[in-house]
This record gives sequence, C-alpha cells and structure tokens, in this order.
Amino acid sequence: MGLLRGVIDPELGSDIVELGMAKSARVDADGVVRLEIALTTSGCPLRAQIQKDIRSRITSLPGVTQVKLNWTELTAEERTATMAKARFNVSQDAPDTSIPATTKVLMIASGKGGVGKSSIATNLAAALAEKGHAVGVMDADIWGFSVPRMLGVSGDLVAHEGKIQPLTRKIGDGRLEVVSMGFMVDQEDSALMWRGLMLNRAVQHFCQDVAWPADLDYLLIDMPPGTGDVQMGLAKMLPRAEMLIITTPALNAQKVAARVADMGRKNYLRIVGVIENMSEFIAPDGSTHPLFGSGGGRQLATDVGAPLLGSVPIESAVSEGGDIGEPAVLADGAAAEVLRSIATAIAEEYVPPVEMAGCSARMLDAAMEALDALDAGEAAG
Repeated sequence: MGLLRGVIDPELGSDIVELGMAKSARVDADGVVRLEIALTTSGCPLRAQIQKDIRSRITSLPGVTQVKLNWTELTAEERTATMAKARFNVSQDAPDTSIPATTKVLMIASGKGGVGKSSIATNLAAALAEKGHAVGVMDADIWGFSVPRMLGVSGDLVAHEGKIQPLTRKIGDGRLEVVSMGFMVDQEDSALMWRGLMLNRAVQHFCQDVAWPADLDYLLIDMPPGTGDVQMGLAKMLPRAEMLIITTPALNAQKVAARVADMGRKNYLRIVGVIENMSEFIAPDGSTHPLFGSGGGRQLATDVGAPLLGSVPIESAVSEGGDIGEPAVLADGAAAEVLRSIATAIAEEYVPPVEMAGCSARMLDAAMEALDALDAGEAAG
C-alpha cells in the first residue's frame, strides 16, 4: 500500500490510500499484483489517469509480472467520509494569497438571488468603515456585480508593480478598499458570459493579485448566490474565512440558504450568524406588516446552529441609497439602526478585528527591528 500513497486522485487532491479508495492488495506467487480500487462513482472520468499512475508505480517493482485492477464503487457512507477527508486536506493546504494574515475574512452568502445579499454586504462594509476600520470589499458576484454602484465607487482598476490597486473611499474614520468586475467593463449593463473556469480565475486574481493593504481589518466578500464553482473555489482558497448567511422570512429562501451553510460547514468554514432581510414593512403610522412571512431567519439560525444577528426591515431608503451610492446605514432609519447594531455585534463580539499590538507577526517585526538597531549600534561602537 505504501507505493499507492503516491497515487493522487486528480479531482480530490489527496492520495487514494488516505481517501480509503485502495481497498486491498495481494501479490501472487507468479508476481501478479491484484488490487481493489473503489472510486467515488463507477463512471469517474479520471479513472484512466488513476489507473495509469497505479500501473506505472507498481510495475516498477522487481518481480512484478502483471497488475490486475478490480474497480468497485464506494458506498454512500464511504463516499461521504472520503469527501470530508479531501475537503479537510484542502483546508490545510490553501494557496498563498495577498490578503494579510491578520485580516478577518467574511463571506456574505445566500442560497438564492433577490434576498438583498449585496445590499447587506455593502451596508455592513460602510458601517464597519464608519467605526474606523479599514474594510476591503471583494465583489465575487462576477455575473451580477453591483457593489460599485451601491458604494458609490467608480474608476478603473490599475496595476502597480504587478498588483491590482483597489479603489478607495473614505467613510468616517475608516475607509473602503474595493475590487469588482464592474471596474473592468466598459458599461455597467455589459453581460459577462463566462463559465466556471474563467469565473474561478477571476476570483483567484482578486485573492492573489490585488494589493490588499497590510492594515486591512476586514475583507467582506459579496458571494454569488448558491453553491457553485465560485463558492467552492473561494472556500478552498480562503479556509480561514467565516460566513454570514442572508435570508428572507420566506420558507423557500430559508431552506435554500441552509444549503449554503451546509456547503460552508463541509469546507470547515465557521458560520458567524444569520441575517434576516426584508423582515417586515414598517408603515408611516408605525404599524408593521410581514409581507414575506415571519420566522424564517430565526428558524434558519436554529437549523444551522448559529445566532440570528438581526432582522432588517423593508425600507425604501435602503434601495434608494444603493441606487445613488450612499449606503442607508450612514443615515437614519429603522433599517440603518438594525444594520449598525449588526456591524457593532460583528466588530465587538462575533468577529473582532485582530489587535495588532499583540499580533505575533507585529511582535516579531518589532523584535527584528530591535535586533537590527542593536547590531547597528555595536557596529558603530
């Protein structure tokens, strides 16, 4: 079995022994090696590659006259365990990115479109910046980019010394650092007809080739809805990220959002909490009207075992602010009050920024500077 540890499943990225796919091995007296290999599915398109790798390794052994492979299929339980192991291995071997190690990464996710995910993401980013934080905003909703308009940021992304420079907007004592495909198209209504590989490459650039500032406290990622290529790609690239799940009170939105939480958990991402958007309409006379039902956010929070961070009411100021690039959270109103309270809970309780004074990386830098100064003093003496 030792040689088979060098055979890597090209899709899962781990060796077939660790994944439990190498079921048995027997060597006959005449030098015939008989192996039983279980695939995740009998129609696995990578079977030929795995077979080639196995044969090249086993036939190199002295005395081996032939390699006979018996292909089987993992049971449902075995397949679940195999996929969990592969995801864990990926989470422990993430690629390098340009996102500072001290930056808290928050994925703003939803199961379906139309629940106000981008609106929540941009308002939370603005609220955190107003509190004095440096906040990055990555618009990973490549097809449905809307962050530039909602945050009132425009311009072209340019590169300096090989790195893409995010566009900046000052808010209060903090600032926003924004990247989006919206800065790279000629017209806002241009359609991007890209498939999975190109989408993943785009978000990979946003993670690895953007000059994210070293003092960035938060990076909020406006995710595309659902659990597709971009979501899985980002989960692999950013295993230390955490998730905020956005839903509406409607039962169908809640059930679909639960799948996003399941995807996050299977990729070892922590679910920070649930935000219920469009919870109710508040009429001018102060009466409330739950237009989309009630209780969906709280039920989702219970189902995924995470806190309900807040319920944002329907208010025209939110959509109007998004249309003109002035997030509603920077003004007054019922929705603004809830959004500010959620941002406060994130910054003070659930995802507090790293205290840079106590950060080991900064402490190491300070120690090295002190040693350099000491060496310089000794040299001068």
